[in-house]
Amino acid sequence: MDRLKRLTCILVILAMTAALSACGKAAPAENTPVQGDNYYLDTICTISIYAMQGDDGIVPASEMQDAAEAAIDDAFKLCSELDRTLSRTRDDSEIGKVNAAKGEWVEVSDYTAELVKAGIEYSKLSDGDFDITVGGVTDLWDFHAEPEDARLPDADALAEAVKHVDYRNVEVDGNRIRLKDPDARIDLGGIAKGYVGDRMTEVLVNDGVTSGIINLGGNVICIGGKYTDGSSEDGGFMIGVEAPFSDRAEIVGKVEAKDMTLVTSGVYERKIEVDGKLYHHILSTETGWSVDTDLYSVTLVGSTGKSADLDALSTICLIKGSEDAKALIEDTDGVEAVFVLSDGSIDQTSGMEFEPAE
Repeated sequence: MDRLKRLTCILVILAMTAALSACGKAAPAENTPVQGDNYYLDTICTISIYAMQGDDGIVPASEMQDAAEAAIDDAFKLCSELDRTLSRTRDDSEIGKVNAAKGEWVEVSDYTAELVKAGIEYSKLSDGDFDITVGGVTDLWDFHAEPEDARLPDADALAEAVKHVDYRNVEVDGNRIRLKDPDARIDLGGIAKGYVGDRMTEVLVNDGVTSGIINLGGNVICIGGKYTDGSSEDGGFMIGVEAPFSDRAEIVGKVEAKDMTLVTSGVYERKIEVDGKLYHHILSTETGWSVDTDLYSVTLVGSTGKSADLDALSTICLIKGSEDAKALIEDTDGVEAVFVLSDGSIDQTSGMEFEPAE
């Protein structure tokens, strides 16, 4: 948790830098955000609100403290609900019930039905390299184990689990879902965090937030830009791109973001070491073992409201490797990317505006 809090500090400090340097003018007094954090989605989640829509126009969030805090509470309430609803590891979640239904239809919420359908589409896009029915495989790995307790899954069990990975076995009929293969298991971990972030953004905007940051670990959503004096010249938030295998206090560069979403996925996020070899959580749907990729991390940038899409795409990029990943993003409208390769070099798509660290 301390590492994640340090990352939050980096994001806030970089956002302040944007205001101080905007337009080459002397900056106004720094606008202190109304902030809240909580632990959901297996990470520290932080919401920072800088400005709200008041009766007489846009004002600093600190002048509408009660309204800003209520907006944060509303967003975290939905986050908590979706965390329970979409979790693979909870028997009482909607996904847990689908997985346990042995092929029978299960009634689910609009949220679950919408996200599962999106997951199927990205499974198709990746030709099954990204597959939401990988749950039986991920069940066999424990990437949260303490170093002394790290163990590899049984090879035979893993070989059996991959036989049941096939997104085409998922059927969605309105608000009903079933698995044609009773032994298949849905895992929305590669897309759920972004989806939750998108829904939280809707709550905050509906509650009057005009400038703010949602930080869900590797998913950062910027509502508006950095609020200073309310002018149209206010710049974007400066968001740091984390250096792989660092302590989350080191960045490889930064991106200016206004009404944008940034999603970073990396092989260093969840990993174990066994007999001197690292195994990461990006798993092959064909073998069940960690994919062999020449990428350490991928950071994708797109418009606010697209965090779920970027979540899935970032995982697909890691699986595909740098060459195919870059081609994929170049062909995807409205998305740009920064790639950190395993040799330490950095590459980016043609439209990416990225400022490398000095």
